[in-house]
Amino acid sequence: MNPLLLNFPDSFNTDRLTIRAARYEDAQEIVEAVNESLNELRPWMLWAAQPTTLEVQQSRLRRVMANWLTREDLGLQLCLKGTNTMVGGSGLHRMDWAAGKFEIGYWCRTKFVGQGYITEAVHGITDFAFRHLKANRVEIQCDASNERSTAIAKRCGFLLEGILRNDSRSVNGELRSTLVFSKISSKEFNYYDVKSNDESPTGKLGR
Repeated sequence: MNPLLLNFPDSFNTDRLTIRAARYEDAQEIVEAVNESLNELRPWMLWAAQPTTLEVQQSRLRRVMANWLTREDLGLQLCLKGTNTMVGGSGLHRMDWAAGKFEIGYWCRTKFVGQGYITEAVHGITDFAFRHLKANRVEIQCDASNERSTAIAKRCGFLLEGILRNDSRSVNGELRSTLVFSKISSKEFNYYDVKSNDESPTGKLGR
């Protein structure tokens, strides 16, 4: 399959979220969301070491948008449904189109933590990958000490396949281990009824 010829929606809804491709005009909202959330993000995200700026985000968004068009990476904004209020960031990364393999990454804006938004987003994005991208496998990988991220993977029904022991360095330079979770396509997969924006969502997403 040539991913450049694959057409799929750039926006869809879950119960409370609009999940969509990034836009250049999102830059200021991202600056505010990231800078509000630095204490939450710093232990896990290298890019959160310092406050971000409008110029940095505008430059980053150009790359994100270009990668979407070339199908090299699919960055996604998580917004309160029908608005541009940013709840967090996500996306499908490190994809292998030939194998139909994708990895979900995610982070949550501090003021929305603990409200089930990322769990809802992961359900929706997983369904999106299986329905629209012909995925055979969707992964979540996280630092073994990241309890919140681990809980989300388990809550969303991802299977813990194993632990990559001392496989990389953490943000503070210490050796870290990585948990590898996955979901694979099968007849038993419980699809959630996530529709593109021109349709009405009818399913209920777990939280």
